Amino acid sequence: MVRFLPETLVHILGLPITNTLLTTWLAALIVIAVSLLAVRRMKMVPGTLQNMFELFIETAHSFVQDTIHQKKVTELVFPLVTTIFIYILFTNWLGLFPGIGSIGFWETHGGERELVHFFRPGNTDINMTLGLAIVSVLAAQILGIATLGMLRYGSKFINFTNPIKFFVGILELISEMAKLISFSFRLFGNMFAGEVLLIVAAFFLPFILPLPFMMLELFVGLIQALVFAMLTLVFLKTATEEAH
Repeated sequence: MVRFLPETLVHILGLPITNTLLTTWLAALIVIAVSLLAVRRMKMVPGTLQNMFELFIETAHSFVQDTIHQKKVTELVFPLVTTIFIYILFTNWLGLFPGIGSIGFWETHGGERELVHFFRPGNTDINMTLGLAIVSVLAAQILGIATLGMLRYGSKFINFTNPIKFFVGILELISEMAKLISFSFRLFGNMFAGEVLLIVAAFFLPFILPLPFMMLELFVGLIQALVFAMLTLVFLKTATEEAH
């Protein structure tokens, strides 16, 4: 049975530690470890790992620069957008590793035994995707205020110049709030559906049927990370533009 909500493994200082949270911590540790290995011994003639790392950074930086068209703003948003992409990608792909969603302990609820997994794909938790959406939308607001100033940026949403601009501002404000829903549910829905699909496939024909779906999930995980990062970049760019 696939649970909609993550299972709580333990409480630390009154805070619940869920299996999805544990998976996201593991993904963060992997990202940090790979990054440290890539830059630990930088050489003029790079090795394979350093070369791949530098190629990725240069490609990502060029893409952000071509989108933003402002060098100063690019340097501000590049770390955030790239981190979001890498983190979501590793979290998505980590959910396909053996042991994720299959190893756990048994608990009895209402006379029935249920398997509580130690690890579960991080982005199948709406709290995780909502947290990422909040970071993305909040970063856009902060960048807009820092770039245009409080009054100029605020005029996008509250403008009493004429009724049309006031109405458009209200629509812009609603649109900003709607980004939280669209961001979080898009990523959550795709990852949760993928988890259900793999479980159903494994139930009917283990070891064989899930393989093509796992390859599909690798592609979906990449696309979802790319879409989330690109939309964040577009929203950051839009936040630096004045209202017309």
